[in-house]
Amino acid sequence: MSEGNAEAGKKTDREERILDAVLVLLSQHGISGISMRAVSREAGVSLGLVNYYYDDKVTLIGAALRRIEREDMTMVDPDPDRSPEQNLRAALRRVAHAEFLTTEYLSLRLQLWALAQAHPDFGEINTAAQKRYRAAIATLIRAARPDLSRAESNKRAADIDVVQNGMWLTALLGLDRAAIRRSVTRCEEIAFG
Repeated sequence: MSEGNAEAGKKTDREERILDAVLVLLSQHGISGISMRAVSREAGVSLGLVNYYYDDKVTLIGAALRRIEREDMTMVDPDPDRSPEQNLRAALRRVAHAEFLTTEYLSLRLQLWALAQAHPDFGEINTAAQKRYRAAIATLIRAARPDLSRAESNKRAADIDVVQNGMWLTALLGLDRAAIRRSVTRCEEIAFG
């Protein structure tokens, strides 16, 4: 690895540690737990480094929100080796994977939703992310069900998003695996029905 690539790798690693720290603090303490100092402590980096990468708390939290969006979008990325129907089913089932049903992750989700009310930038980021997620689900539905209109695919994607978010919120209150399975089945019924 060249010296330039090694330095770029270090930079990426430090930024990822900072964003990881933001997400941990958000899930544990909400927005009130986020300060540049708290993030530097949690990430194990200097306060100066956090300030070097991020101008303020708003840009720091905004970067963390964008990272969550990128991760969310991987849930709906189609696999070229699968059929459209298999891709759609896989995307609908991913939200119920164990990694997304932990108290820490679900608490983070709740905080991310609440952030939309905390600052207009966060609301814009969340709204744009939700639109992209719904559009990706609608695209998967149209690929699996080409007989459906774009409007119908969009409507079904919106309904699925509501069910999925409700499933996550309900799972935070207490994990009911049977209800989770029924929710996934309901999303499949909405998509394919």
